[in-house]
Amino acid sequence: MLDDVAKALSQMLSPPLRAILWRSIGLALAVIVVAAIALDRLIVWLLGTGTASLEQSLGPQAHTPVAALAWLLSFAAGFGIIVGGIFLMPAVTALVGSFFADQIADEVERANYPADPPGTALPFGIAVPEGAKTALLAIVVYVCAVPFLLFAGFGVLLFFVATAWLLGREYFKLAALRFHPPLEARLLRQRHAATIFIGGLLIAAFVSVPVINLATPLFAMSLMVHVHKRIGGRNIARPGGQNN
Repeated sequence: MLDDVAKALSQMLSPPLRAILWRSIGLALAVIVVAAIALDRLIVWLLGTGTASLEQSLGPQAHTPVAALAWLLSFAAGFGIIVGGIFLMPAVTALVGSFFADQIADEVERANYPADPPGTALPFGIAVPEGAKTALLAIVVYVCAVPFLLFAGFGVLLFFVATAWLLGREYFKLAALRFHPPLEARLLRQRHAATIFIGGLLIAAFVSVPVINLATPLFAMSLMVHVHKRIGGRNIARPGGQNN
């Protein structure tokens, strides 16, 4: 696994992957900004509506304390958006990774496994919905994990483990589906669940580092291409039935 990590890290800044890196970073930032603006507008509208209703209920004398409360809630909401963006980065990278998974895998396979038959690119209509499903699942899991953040150590550990499971599962699936039908890819993932989870832990560690985590799709996809090759991907049947 450490050899897989070394290969993934060393290739991330190679010329072919560098262009993909900048595009994936740009898309990730765009998703985060759009989500933050949408949440900010929603919060402003809710605060405005709530403030007006509260003033009508309490009378004009309540204007100053209500305005102060609205300011405090607005500040807390803004801080919450920033923190939420950090915690939802795994979901963002899962979605972004689905757009660039095949481009990354093609370069990794070409550079490291030139003698092996290349994988078959996933149709856009499959790759992106898979990433979107993982992103939505991540949001659900993280919302469920938020109450446990009150128990500092346990909450952070739960969040980290959930991230490892989700991202390891997602990126291995994207790597395996290039060579296997969905059922075979799922069975392969189940047989090697421990190895894939360890890979997921490494991805979770990577996505935990601010700024650097914008490059998660490259690191995660590269790593799982190597993992897939190592656990049996060198002697497999292509989706069309042709043996490699």
